[in-house]
Amino acid sequence: MAEKLLEVRNLRTEFKREKGFVTAVSDVSFSIRKGEVLGLVGESGCGKTVTALSIMGLLMGTSGRVTQGEAWLHGRDLLKLSRKEMRSVRGRDVSMIFQNPMSSLNPCMRVERQLTEAILLHNKCGREGARARARQVLEAVGIPDADRTLKSYPHQLSGGMSQRVMIAMALSCEPDLMIADEPTTALDVTIQAQIMELMLEIKEQRNSGILLITHDLGVVAEMCTRVVVMYAGRIVEEAPVTELFADPVHPYTAGLIASVPKIGSGVRVLPSIPGSVPDLSVMPEGCKFAPRCRYATEKCRQSEPELTAVLGSPTRKIRCHVFGGEKGGARS
Repeated sequence: MAEKLLEVRNLRTEFKREKGFVTAVSDVSFSIRKGEVLGLVGESGCGKTVTALSIMGLLMGTSGRVTQGEAWLHGRDLLKLSRKEMRSVRGRDVSMIFQNPMSSLNPCMRVERQLTEAILLHNKCGREGARARARQVLEAVGIPDADRTLKSYPHQLSGGMSQRVMIAMALSCEPDLMIADEPTTALDVTIQAQIMELMLEIKEQRNSGILLITHDLGVVAEMCTRVVVMYAGRIVEEAPVTELFADPVHPYTAGLIASVPKIGSGVRVLPSIPGSVPDLSVMPEGCKFAPRCRYATEKCRQSEPELTAVLGSPTRKIRCHVFGGEKGGARS
């Protein structure tokens, strides 16, 4: 079994509101191994991006704060590092591909300056060496005219080209771990497929790990090795991708998979999960999914279940009073 690249333990993140702090991520634990693609899925607002930003130390200076947990990478707990220490880690050991390249790239700086910044920080090379490396990574992500792209401003690039530039920035210092937050948002399906194929090629070449944050279960089925399902800031299920799609155990997971359109099914109205993700400031008692769950019991409404292994399947975990510890799924 490949060695672990990243191990997150009991992560808890809070945000300041007018009446105090609210918990956005609670008791989140998972690991990623070399050569693995781990999918982190769930509805908008479930804590996926906050989890990534917490690991990357990008909540510093915001209203958010990590109040508990560990994130081990190469023998160091990222959550205990100072800002200066994190600057030496980002880009070199772990990098992040952000959701919207048009808002993540600096509109006032040419691509060359943005690409060479990290290269100059982490490598002992002059400006010409950094420019040569920038040209090399642009070509590696399929940009044909690298010199022209280096001279361009972000607004002069298409959405697909901008996303390739973001991936090039993430790869410029050859990190062992990439965190991709909705990397194909707002791109057409052809470009989406190209970007995903590119990420898999790079993973294979470098034996790197990828944390893929998405709500697109089709992308998860194509790319991921394992899947972590989040709801209301908590992990509710974890499983190998084939097992998860074949037999979803948690009612929330089953609802997500049931809502995916299926070609030739003849279904005109897709099933949906009633209600919405709860407001962080008014979280329900007990299981956070209970108000939307048709299987909920009085115990579900009174006490929150622990994340436990599914009986008969050591690779699976579930947070559920009704189906926890049982082999089999929550059928729709």
